[in-house]
Amino acid sequence: MSETVIIIGASHSAAQTSVSLRQGGWVGGITVIGDEAVLPYHRPPLSKDFLSGQKAIDDILIRPAAAYAEADIKFHLGTRVGSIDRKNKTVLTDAGDVLPYTKLVLTTGARIRRLPVPGVGLNGVYYLRDTADVLSIKAEAETAKTAVIIGGGYIGLETAASLRKQGLEVTVLEAMPRILQRVTAPALSTFYKRVHEEEGVTILENVMASEIQPADGGGLRVLTSCERTLAADIVIIGIGVIPNIELAEAAGLSIGNGIEVNEFCQTSDPDIYAAGDVTWHYNPIYKTHVRLESVPNATEQGKVVAAHINGTPKPYNSLPWFWSDQFDLKLQIAGLSNGFDDVVIRGDIETGRSLAVYYFKGDRFIAVDAVNAPRDFMFGKMALTKGTNIDKTRIGDTAHDLKSCLVDS
Repeated sequence: MSETVIIIGASHSAAQTSVSLRQGGWVGGITVIGDEAVLPYHRPPLSKDFLSGQKAIDDILIRPAAAYAEADIKFHLGTRVGSIDRKNKTVLTDAGDVLPYTKLVLTTGARIRRLPVPGVGLNGVYYLRDTADVLSIKAEAETAKTAVIIGGGYIGLETAASLRKQGLEVTVLEAMPRILQRVTAPALSTFYKRVHEEEGVTILENVMASEIQPADGGGLRVLTSCERTLAADIVIIGIGVIPNIELAEAAGLSIGNGIEVNEFCQTSDPDIYAAGDVTWHYNPIYKTHVRLESVPNATEQGKVVAAHINGTPKPYNSLPWFWSDQFDLKLQIAGLSNGFDDVVIRGDIETGRSLAVYYFKGDRFIAVDAVNAPRDFMFGKMALTKGTNIDKTRIGDTAHDLKSCLVDS
């Protein structure tokens, strides 16, 4: 039997792993199995350019079909894997096919978190996770006038911005006391609330949706915990995701807050790897285990998997970074702000739209959120990657050049 790598999940990680395997010298078979009917695509545009109609499906493909064909990478699309037989090194698909592997890579990603309230199954209520979701939302948005978005995280706010730009009246419900509460400082939450309201979006914080009902005469109405009733032609739910660990768990692999992997993205079975949103991995920069929902992480782990399978191991040691586009705001995040106890703001956060929020734990710089401030993002990313500290008594004053704010660790 010729050697074969099977990749389960046609994701960002799958696209990178498959191509990097071939580029790195793998001469055996490469098969990618995905439950969607399309080739791997960029997910971030789903709530942005794809939803707004600026890009079509072909425009968001990570690579065209011809690139995979040239690399002799085979796809089984619209196919699910039901189980993994580690002893015999095979996977069983829902089509009844038993496929042997030499190495197996799990890039199963994450699925939407469901909202546990009555009415979520009604027509006009959507989640936003894949192309099918967005195509349905786009079709509704062509005639809709009002939208209620449940969830004030990045996906919810990006969706709000896209629909608002299409002319819809948009209301965002956030169950926590502030939008973006889990991922950013209060000052940046206030900033984003201001900008969205300046653009015509209504933000309701500390408000939960309690039920969705059909409205008399058509459309929907959303009942809230504060006893408000909101009319909507369309309701979109974005309250987070859950890692798809079930296949790995059933196969007996070690599980944490995701599939546990080592620095080479190997699971507890050395012939099975995992990469992307589903992994629970150690980050050497922050000296802790994390699970990251991040395209850069998915891409880097794909490269790590391919290098290890090809016998040229390169341990994972990347700095986490992220981005979000809303209206005219380009947010770039370097590092993880978890555990911060102080922030320093550089720029005008009260009335402007270009600024950076530097996060500190004690006197140690740990992350930066840069809004329309690419120099601050690159500066912060460089400092974190090199382990260089930043003087928090200077960084908030724009009269000081960024480089002059660096201090010895």
